[in-house]
Amino acid sequence: MRRLKTTLPHLFSAVPSITPASIRLASPYDGHPIADVPFDEPEAIERKLAAARFAARAWRGVPLSERIARVEAALSGVEADEEDAAREISLQMGKPLAQARGEVRTFLARARQSLSDAPAALAAEVIEDSALFHRAVVHAPKGVVLIIAAWNYPLLIVGNTLIPALLAGNAVLLKHAAMTTLTGARLARWFQVPGVPDLVQQVVAGHDEIAEIIRDSRVDHVAFTGSVRGGREVSCAAADRFIDVGLELGGKDPAYVAADADLARAVENLVDGACYNAGQSCCGIERVYVHASLYDSFVERAIPLMNAYRTGDPLADGTTLGPMAQASALDELDAQVKDAVSQGARVLTGGRREGPFYLPTLVTGAPQASAIVQEENFGPLLPVIKVADDAEAIRWMNDSRYGLTASVWTADAARAGVMASQLNAGVVFQNRCDFIDPALPWSGWGDSGRGSSLSRHGYLALTRRKGLHLRKEWPETQGKG
Repeated sequence: MRRLKTTLPHLFSAVPSITPASIRLASPYDGHPIADVPFDEPEAIERKLAAARFAARAWRGVPLSERIARVEAALSGVEADEEDAAREISLQMGKPLAQARGEVRTFLARARQSLSDAPAALAAEVIEDSALFHRAVVHAPKGVVLIIAAWNYPLLIVGNTLIPALLAGNAVLLKHAAMTTLTGARLARWFQVPGVPDLVQQVVAGHDEIAEIIRDSRVDHVAFTGSVRGGREVSCAAADRFIDVGLELGGKDPAYVAADADLARAVENLVDGACYNAGQSCCGIERVYVHASLYDSFVERAIPLMNAYRTGDPLADGTTLGPMAQASALDELDAQVKDAVSQGARVLTGGRREGPFYLPTLVTGAPQASAIVQEENFGPLLPVIKVADDAEAIRWMNDSRYGLTASVWTADAARAGVMASQLNAGVVFQNRCDFIDPALPWSGWGDSGRGSSLSRHGYLALTRRKGLHLRKEWPETQGKG
């Protein structure tokens, strides 16, 4: 019987230390206080909802070409602010500064992909344009989009929806994770478009208040990134209103190293995919199935790569592995490792905490039904499992309630294609992992969520299809037709 208990922190409501009036932010590295951010009073929330509705009505009338120009101008401000934004991310959630800088640059690259996609994605689909009729499908903005974002990639997660939402003609309310509230405020400042005040606003509120905002008729769409439990609660709050909810939830992303893989490159990339951002990535590698002929060599090569990570101050140049953003995650990782060992697994390196850090951990021999193989861990844990052939790899890769990404490491494109057709995942890679291509839709199967963001397909969730059936002239024969 597979164990399917979810023990991850609840990303919809998990917050740092909270006083009755504010969120107290502190460094996950050394506990140093960063800021106290006051919660919005009920009157402030009401003002923001009303202002968002007004901004949405004004912004939808702005031509797409002008929307694009104004968003491009805002991105210039992001570029000028890159270093401060990166340091702020590192301070709040512990990501090494070099990785935080990379996040800012990736945010800009994804935003520009959205800019490139917008004209075609939002263009009217003309069915007929004759002397008698003009028939077309247009993409109308929904109105006010509420984005509820997680802390692990505080810019990228928001940007996946924020930029296309604005380009499509919507206003945005942003509820950032409490831990990264300062990044939420920075995003709202960046995208204050001249002439349309309050186009992007941050709401600082607790669980109950956000649930009420979701239920408010002035909110037209919700995009949530977080836990499965949080996704259920967001869906329940929206259920009575018949509005769409986009959900990016958990992942337990598998990889398969086939017999013909470039082993050195596979090991290097898969270790990085498991440990980057301290393993706190929804699409990070969480289990690797290796063909029996390469299994021993894979394990032997992985150990020194995992031991090469250096913990320390996230703002220091030499740090390559930051602290766990939430102290509770250390207990969760320990529990998964101990459970695996109790079922016969071996820990070949790591497997323990050091202060706020969890050391990169390589585990072999974990049963398929164990927690470390079945449950999302959100940390630098890498279980490696031996398989006999492609068929066994596919069977075990699909043995999960999650389906965000999967990767196949092989020199044979035909093998990758056949496996991709059989894997239950929103994105399948060949010889790549832990990557998001903004030109492709980002979506999950099963408990990994519903709906799509990114690419031209992401605009579909943020607009309504409106049919136009316009009679230009009456035909000579009068009548209804």
